[in-house]
Amino acid sequence: MVPVLVVWLALCLSGTWAVDRSNFKTCDQSSFCKRQRALKPGESPYRALLETMELTNTRLTLQLINDNNKVRLLLELYRLQGNMTRVKINELKPLKPRYEVPDVLVREPPTEPLSVLSQDENGVVLSLGVESQRVIVSAQPFRLDIVEGHNVLMSLNSRGLLAFEHLRMRKDTQAEPEAENKEEADTAHQAETTKEEEEKVEEGMWEETFKSHSDSKPNGPSAVSLDFSLPGVEHVYGIPEHADTLRLKTTDNGDPYRLYNLDVFQYELYNPMALYGAVPVMLAHNTQRTTGIFWLNAAETWVDISSNTAGKTVFGKMLDYVQGSSETPQTDVRWISESGIIDVFIMLGPTPKDIFSQYASLTGTQSFPPLSSLGYHQCRWNYNDQEDVRSVDAGFDEHDIPYDFIWLDIEHTDGKRYFTWDPHKFASPKDMLQGLKDKKRNMVAIVDPHIKVDSNYKIHNEIRSRGFYVKNKDGGDYEGWCWPGNAGYPDFTQPDMRAWWASMFSYDQYEGSMDNLYTWNDMNEPSVFNGPEVTMHKDAVHGSWEHRDVHNLYGLYVHRATMEGLIQRSGGVERPFVLTRAFFAGSQRYGAVWTGDNAAEWDHLKISIPMCLSLGLVGISFCGADVGGFFKSPSPELLVRWYQTGAYQPFFRAHAHLDTPRREPWLFGPENTALIREVIRQRYTFLPYWYQLFYHAYRTGEPVMRALWVEYPQDPATFAVDDEFLIGRDLLVHPVTEEGARGVTAFLPGKEEVWFDIHTFQKHNGAQNLYIPVTMSSIPVFQRGGSIIPRKLRVRRSSACMEHDPYTLFVALNTRRTAEGELYIDDGHTFNFDNKEFIHRRLFFSNNVLSSVNVAPEAQFTTKSWIERVVILGASKPRKVTLITAGKLKTAEAPVFRLDFDFDASVSVLTIRKPSMNAGEDWSMALQ
Repeated sequence: MVPVLVVWLALCLSGTWAVDRSNFKTCDQSSFCKRQRALKPGESPYRALLETMELTNTRLTLQLINDNNKVRLLLELYRLQGNMTRVKINELKPLKPRYEVPDVLVREPPTEPLSVLSQDENGVVLSLGVESQRVIVSAQPFRLDIVEGHNVLMSLNSRGLLAFEHLRMRKDTQAEPEAENKEEADTAHQAETTKEEEEKVEEGMWEETFKSHSDSKPNGPSAVSLDFSLPGVEHVYGIPEHADTLRLKTTDNGDPYRLYNLDVFQYELYNPMALYGAVPVMLAHNTQRTTGIFWLNAAETWVDISSNTAGKTVFGKMLDYVQGSSETPQTDVRWISESGIIDVFIMLGPTPKDIFSQYASLTGTQSFPPLSSLGYHQCRWNYNDQEDVRSVDAGFDEHDIPYDFIWLDIEHTDGKRYFTWDPHKFASPKDMLQGLKDKKRNMVAIVDPHIKVDSNYKIHNEIRSRGFYVKNKDGGDYEGWCWPGNAGYPDFTQPDMRAWWASMFSYDQYEGSMDNLYTWNDMNEPSVFNGPEVTMHKDAVHGSWEHRDVHNLYGLYVHRATMEGLIQRSGGVERPFVLTRAFFAGSQRYGAVWTGDNAAEWDHLKISIPMCLSLGLVGISFCGADVGGFFKSPSPELLVRWYQTGAYQPFFRAHAHLDTPRREPWLFGPENTALIREVIRQRYTFLPYWYQLFYHAYRTGEPVMRALWVEYPQDPATFAVDDEFLIGRDLLVHPVTEEGARGVTAFLPGKEEVWFDIHTFQKHNGAQNLYIPVTMSSIPVFQRGGSIIPRKLRVRRSSACMEHDPYTLFVALNTRRTAEGELYIDDGHTFNFDNKEFIHRRLFFSNNVLSSVNVAPEAQFTTKSWIERVVILGASKPRKVTLITAGKLKTAEAPVFRLDFDFDASVSVLTIRKPSMNAGEDWSMALQ
């Protein structure tokens, strides 16, 4: 076994960095995907048995029968609150229970009554209660259509590709099911296999081999599949994680998109290969409507996409129009999973923000992070020792660059034993942490879920003695190779294991830890160097279930247990920060993610934008990419451009491989140091806006970093844009991602909008492609007219040092000469905001009056910060500016304070200086 690890390490540390695609399966090499993809459309064997229909206040049930093998399925249909429909399909009487995903939904979704509108021998029509929405269930072949008025919104099994491989006994074994189960199975024809079926047994159904790895498949074939048709739709998005464009491509001429969490060594771009995380959520959008499909299955999943307009050029579409072609655009999607059941949530929008709300009601919202985690993070594999940490920390002060977190990778531990410190290199971790804390800075240390098998290692001994390791197919502890060498893998699917893991983060258990030490979960796909596809064997066992059933949940459970540990160590007071590489639907509740092991290449910089945009669409807002690229060494130009991009993405961290030259921001010459310093400082000035957006993401599920079509859903020009993005709705960012660029063309959306360059205050009209000359100091960022953005312009060494500093309000007027925005303030690090300890104010400008009003009068919080400046873009020069502050707004004879101001006529910018009102009080400022 040792040579396997040696070879892996040699690959990791060599200068040749590229994914070995032969390590990862194609659809043809995945037997269930190959079987399901071979099915022909239009030949569905499934028929609805309408006489079995039962309707209660909460659901409709109906049996389906496969006329080829007589196996019956149970269909459950639910109308959910919030304009959603849930469809579940399982075997009526399975040979043994099939896996249903737990812990992802935040609660059992509340239902609303269904009612039958009509029924005959061909089908049944049900009311969904929203306007003219109906569900039409057709009997033969089984088909389900969701209709609004005369329009079909979505069809299920319209192509006849529903497939449900029932559990059965293997005919070449002598084993028999238990008597009770056998009787049930025989009754439902589940254990019977016709001669026709016996002839159809294919390679890979009962055992499968990939490279040198064998999968015993004790339950045999168990795949499920269902097709969805989306009339009128040409644009679909989501199903991260893939290194691909924002708009998903058709897969007719290649592999489907794959969802299977894997440790992919320097991934390739623009292909559907699986990566570290899997969120089985797809959004479909056209100018009339946004819909969503949430396929709740944690097994390996493939998603096929086809379209009747794929491949047509703009000219071809115009020709269709001229010739009067009546073909309606349609996208067809097919989901294929290896095991489990069909459990799908259909979100009917109709707006993008409705979809975000609907999905958040199912899986929760982005956790509200501590303010410090929105600052800059400095990381590499690895900072060598405490002196190295001290030196890097001092370097930031010497070069006047702010940062909030410094990170330690795996080398900080005692021989890759997590929850420990190297006794020579990190002999006094508390001294190191206290030195950072004195400067109001923090540290993140890595804690991976593979545990070194070592009888002298307390963590291993505890897990083994408690029986908490994942088991192999023979009942022993599953072991594989990872960074420590031979390692065990805790079974995080077990609540007792997660509770124990959480307890290990307490200060008395995690020696050397302090309250400014946070956590990074890497390798939690899980990564197994000598396993099939560099992950765990599918026939490994988690309690009653195989790993194949739960695979995509493993990283979520690690993330959750770690997050709970950080909360518990503070007695439930402090908000945690935990970064994860692997994720699933619901991972947004537990912290941040990043895009994994990218490379110092221009295309990897570009792909970071659609990768994070895709994650935002499915609830995960706290996303970023390794600034500078993890593998290889960036040129100074690429590094600067990456900092300029990363500073405007939610998670802002520089990271680098062990074998790359050091790349702290000041190591590339004074010019580049100045450029990097400037953009990091820009990030810190916008922290109030970032923090407010994360608060909204926590409350509503709306993404922080947004695709343009989210805010301009009726403008087809935005539907495929993925080289620029919005932060909230009020900042538009078009990073420079081309080597040697002298200009970029940014699309400014909105026919009625105006956009202001945040650097020059130049005003531009919306609905245009704007060419912008750029230099190395340029990053095109625009503030939307009609918005007010609070900033803090006094940048200090960390975010906590800026806590009491004053605000500058940037008021960008629209064509109606109005604007609005918000200001949110709390303590920045505790859960006290849930107890109404915060300030939330609405800022608005109308009729030449700028006002601040309290939108949460029940909340109680005080701040020492004040408003020191107001900058109004698109303004006219007033004769005077007056202010009325709190307590005097309702007094007829309240004193009026005249304020000093400057007006720059060349760009129509009015700057009002030193109004000096407290940021938490009511005030009104008039321009006369």
